[in-house]
Amino acid sequence: MEALMGIDIGSTSIKAVIFDPDGNRLAKGSASTPLSYPDPNHPAWCVWESEKVWAHTAAAIRQALSQAASAKILGVAVTGFGMDGLPVDKDGCALYPLISWHCPRTAPQMEKWNKKIGKYELFAKTGKQAMAIDSVYRMMWINENHPGLLRNTDKWLLIGDFINFRLCGSRTTDYSMACTTSLFDPVHCRWSAELIRLAGIPEGIFPEPLPGGTVIGGVTRAASKDTGLKERTPVIQGGHDYICAAFAAGAVDNSVLLDVAGTWEMTVLASEQIEFNRELFESGYYIESHVAKGRCCFAGSAVSADMLEWFVKAYGSGEISEGREKNTPAWDAVMQQAISAPAGANGCFFLPHFSGAGAPHIDNRSMGAFLGLSNSVGRADSIRAIIEGLNYQFREMVEALEDALSLKTESIRAVGGTVRNAFWMQNKADILGKVIEVPETDDATALGAALLAGLGSGLYRNEAEAIARTYRPGRSYEPDLKAFESYSGLYEDIYRKLYPALRAINGSIFDRFKA
Repeated sequence: MEALMGIDIGSTSIKAVIFDPDGNRLAKGSASTPLSYPDPNHPAWCVWESEKVWAHTAAAIRQALSQAASAKILGVAVTGFGMDGLPVDKDGCALYPLISWHCPRTAPQMEKWNKKIGKYELFAKTGKQAMAIDSVYRMMWINENHPGLLRNTDKWLLIGDFINFRLCGSRTTDYSMACTTSLFDPVHCRWSAELIRLAGIPEGIFPEPLPGGTVIGGVTRAASKDTGLKERTPVIQGGHDYICAAFAAGAVDNSVLLDVAGTWEMTVLASEQIEFNRELFESGYYIESHVAKGRCCFAGSAVSADMLEWFVKAYGSGEISEGREKNTPAWDAVMQQAISAPAGANGCFFLPHFSGAGAPHIDNRSMGAFLGLSNSVGRADSIRAIIEGLNYQFREMVEALEDALSLKTESIRAVGGTVRNAFWMQNKADILGKVIEVPETDDATALGAALLAGLGSGLYRNEAEAIARTYRPGRSYEPDLKAFESYSGLYEDIYRKLYPALRAINGSIFDRFKA
């Protein structure tokens, strides 16, 4: 049977998923994404060790292939989070680990860059907001702390590019991933020589940017041995994870506002027209190249489910034990507790800024908080407050985009890990006051990569055919209008005031403990 493989390098797990040409999942392998905290003098600093990432990726691929032994893989494409890059020498050896987006070390470099370039000037040249997680700040940090390292670097490979390199030897990137460096021009699809020079980064360090769907090589003998993929299997350029998910969900024009809900929450609106204006800049949104040819997208981002995962790891031993006893996911018990709490969580509110504030605020020094704690607030209320806080955050993101572009959306299309949770999605619809449509799509991010592999291998003639063949509508969540009215009061009167009220004190805490 002919099939395609999409490899998704996520922040929590690495997935290798095999699909048939109609988008049906045939097999799936997964492994954890190994985050390391190697410096005891800086306990918040964290990295991805490249060899571990490759080993876990290879294990996920082998697992998937073991479940679909008869599948003939026509092509493989990689997707994943951007920003985190690996400097490699001419022999392909890593010169420093990939600094993780979780790591706070690059905040000072961002502040220096803001003073040198200006936040709006950066936006006007690259479409990007000043976000400490972007590659330019990692590279500036390396220059300051490891002089000469970048001069010995042949290429800076983003994490998905590194997996492509291990699969087929290619040292390339795609337009959408290149945008996450804050050194790429999404209008002309080229590196900004001016910004690279001003950042003090050697010329030629960045890989050739290509459109998603371009064949970049074949699986090497070494990679075949590691992964089980057949030697010379075509490797096709993938793209940034949430933009691949948008492709799979049919969000390739401005008729669909997409919510990619997982570790991060991304709001995505594709467009053929690029608008660099002050209103969009103030909204906290940025512009990246789409994997759909000739298009870009407006994108807003904020960390999301990562915070509920933190709660389960830190305080969910009871739910984890219950899951083991019943052979059910710990998440089931966690969600049952959230459902048992009343709307409004007994006055408990959660500011979801564990990794700084995303759109519309863009503040890496903001931090998370529970407010309204009292003797009447129980464990279930705290869990529900996290979910409600994340959904308030999403409403703020949607309203910021609507205001910046002077548009009004009637419904949202949603994909990602959290769409499997009916309570979470219904609560989101109730807080947002809009219909949320969830396509019947398994592993949308990996599927988007697989569709790019299908384009590169010639299975699909064009993007429209790929979407028409694989997209299927699914469940819709209608908002409860009474709940929406109640939540709107809490959102306007309390939630939207949390960030401004805590901004100064959170900044002081960050400077003392995280910087």
